[in-house]
Amino acid sequence: MSIKVSSVTKVYKNQKALNNISFSADKGQIIGFLGPNGAGKSTMMKILTGFIKPNSGEVFIDEINVLENPIEAQKVIGYLPEQNPLYTDMYVREYLQFQASIFKIDKNEIEKCIEKVGLTVEAHKKISQLSKGYKQRVGLAAAILHNPKVLILDEPTTGLDPNQLVEIRALIKELGKDKTVLFSTHIMQEVEAVCDRVIIIKKGEILVDKKLAELKENNQQTIEVTFDYKIEEQFVKRLANVVSYKNNYDNTWYITFESEEDMRPKIFDFAQENGLKILGLNAQNKNLETLFREVTTS
Repeated sequence: MSIKVSSVTKVYKNQKALNNISFSADKGQIIGFLGPNGAGKSTMMKILTGFIKPNSGEVFIDEINVLENPIEAQKVIGYLPEQNPLYTDMYVREYLQFQASIFKIDKNEIEKCIEKVGLTVEAHKKISQLSKGYKQRVGLAAAILHNPKVLILDEPTTGLDPNQLVEIRALIKELGKDKTVLFSTHIMQEVEAVCDRVIIIKKGEILVDKKLAELKENNQQTIEVTFDYKIEEQFVKRLANVVSYKNNYDNTWYITFESEEDMRPKIFDFAQENGLKILGLNAQNKNLETLFREVTTS
């Protein structure tokens, strides 16, 4: 196992940021670590990288106990935190040379790394002169410079333009072939494009931990239906094959069904039988964004 987290709990004063979290990951996996703001994502990443300690639980990176040997663990981890800490008065190459000296890396690797993250045209500049997107690339370059076995990336594509997004996604996918990559993001399309597994947390607890392929292969469908007036919850419960439902607006319901057949005709029949009029009826693909909204807003 490249990452192994067992029963990790972290409490800040009266707030439980993480509540008995456990998961593991193997080499070659790219995992999207998702959750609303304040879910505990950054806290978990800081614990994985040895920057803070949990109140209880165990964390192993490449079979190294992070809590007992944080320095050893950090040698095999590449970390890009949400607030990218850079020495902005240094030049790009100067900064990466400084990072290389810490890990005792051959300086020839710096140029390879600069090219890999697309920094070549900006490498002669001071970091303070760079756009936010290029500063993010410098942070990513520093994270992969020592060829780590595990990459922990907290919002790695913040500030990138659409072209840069495509390039960095491709890089993350390439890096994931021989590393374990755990990265957080709020961009669901990014996860669907890059990841092979998804972990969703809310209020410090894991709600979903599945392979992306499994999420795409299920028979669930979500239908948005607007009636001519507000109906009570017991009406919705009477529909067949209902998995979950949510009343987002007065007359509008998001209803998820477990069924291979299109449930829209069933809803239409149900409305007629109960003297209801339908003002809107839309099927929504059961994509990651739909799932995320369902599990984090319930």
